[in-house]
Formats: sequence, C-alpha cells, structure tokens
Amino acid sequence: MKLVLKFNLVFAAVFVLGTAVAWQVSRAILARNSREETLDNARLIMEAASAARTYTEDEIVPLLTNKADDFLPATVPAFAATEQFNQLHVRFPDFAYKEATLNPTNLRDRAMDWEGDIIERFRQYHEAEIFGERDTPSGRSQYLARPIQIRDPACLQCHSTVEAAPRALVRRYGPANGFGWKLNDIVGAQVVSVPTAHAEQRAARALVTFLTAFTSIFVAAFALLSVMVSLLVVRPITRLARAADEVSLGRIEVADFPTPNADEVSLLAHSFNRMKKSLVHAIKMLEQ
Repeated sequence: MKLVLKFNLVFAAVFVLGTAVAWQVSRAILARNSREETLDNARLIMEAASAARTYTEDEIVPLLTNKADDFLPATVPAFAATEQFNQLHVRFPDFAYKEATLNPTNLRDRAMDWEGDIIERFRQYHEAEIFGERDTPSGRSQYLARPIQIRDPACLQCHSTVEAAPRALVRRYGPANGFGWKLNDIVGAQVVSVPTAHAEQRAARALVTFLTAFTSIFVAAFALLSVMVSLLVVRPITRLARAADEVSLGRIEVADFPTPNADEVSLLAHSFNRMKKSLVHAIKMLEQ
C-alpha cells in the first residue's frame, strides 16, 4: 500500500470520526437551544398575558366599576388577557394561551385532563412554574404553566357564593359554575403552549449549514494535506529510493541527493549522501 493511500485512509478515518462527534455534539447543543428558545417564547407570551391582567386590574376596573348596571367581562383580568391573546392567535394559530380553571365561570376556561393534572400538581407541590412537552394534533408542543391563586379578597365577590355574586354575572353565565372559591386556593393555571416545530426546523437548518461548512473545510484541508504529503514526503522519498537502487546496482556516479531543508526527509537524504561517499571511498580503496 502506497504511503499517500495510507495517509488518505488516516485522513478519511479522522474525517468520519470528527464528523460523527461534531454531529452528535452540535445536534445536542442545537436541540437544547431550540427547547430554550421555545420556552423563552412561552415566557414572553406568559409575561404579556400577565401584563394584560395587571393593566386591566389597575387601569380598566377602576374606570368602569359602579359605572355600568350590567356585568362587563372586560373588567375581569383573566378575560382581558385571554381576549388579547385571541387577537394574536388569529395570526399564530399554533400558539395557545388559556386560563385553565377547574371550576370556571366561563366554560371555555374549563381545564382539560392534562391541564387538570398540572393544577393538581400546583396544589400538591406549590411550584412556581411548570413546563414540559406534549403531543398535539398539530405536532409537538412545549407548555409553560403558572398557578392561578386567589390572593385578592375582591375576587370572592364573584366566586364565593351565588347569592354574593353580581346578578348580571349570574344571568350571563348561570349559577352552576365558578362558585365555591376560597382565599389562597389554587383554582387554575395560566397555560401557554408553543409549537416546537419552528425552533426545531431552524435548529435542523443550522445543523445542516454547520456540517456543510465543516465538510467543506475538511475537504479543502484534506486536499491541501494530500498535496503537501505528496510534494514534501512521498516524492522526495521516491527519488531517494531510486537513487539507492542505482547505488545498489553499482552506479555510484549518481549525483548527491539535494538537502535544502532541515526536516527529516533532508536528514535522511544527508545520511544517504554520506553513505554513498563512504561506499565510493571503500570501493576506491579496494581497487588500489
């Protein structure tokens, strides 16, 4: 097997191993980054919803309280946050925000089974935030949830008993749901769902781009190293081998091998030249 082929096989093995390691490491890093990006998007939506709740409670409710005979859903922070997101949902249908509640006044907020499990987990472990992934009809989705806890006694005006609730609220939603809440109870959870497909597609494109660049750089380096090995190692050694064959056949008039550098090949050529001179000297001594 020729020396160039051996070097090429070593380079190819290093390339395959390096590509496999780079692919595994890059894939793990990009997958983690895509999950973090999705979670950051969920947190941004959550903060926007919380901001809508706060604005409604601090700015809208004082303006409309006692100024209307009818119950106005827009004065309910949870309703305002949900309606605000619904405007965004029109353009981004894969994203979701819900004020999931076990016993809601508005039945659209009733918690589904998996949301109910999250609420029970909040009640049991009192965590500040829960996140995870789940499969949906539109694909894989990452969710972020925060507990809804009754901290303001004013909330109980509408949710303690049917008798204490505003008549307009009971007429709109009926007397069967949304009552029996107590102070400091965890009654639901704010739940944001963000599709993972967008971030995963960007991660996949980034991985392909990285591996393409990595392969291109390696191929260029492979070609350059092959040329360098051929010019600086293989070709001088081949010439040196031919000169050695000539000397071994008694043709001692062959010219000295040039040694322009101080590398190992030049040292080998220098030793060959010294050996040839010694051989010539020995032959002359025998001829005398």
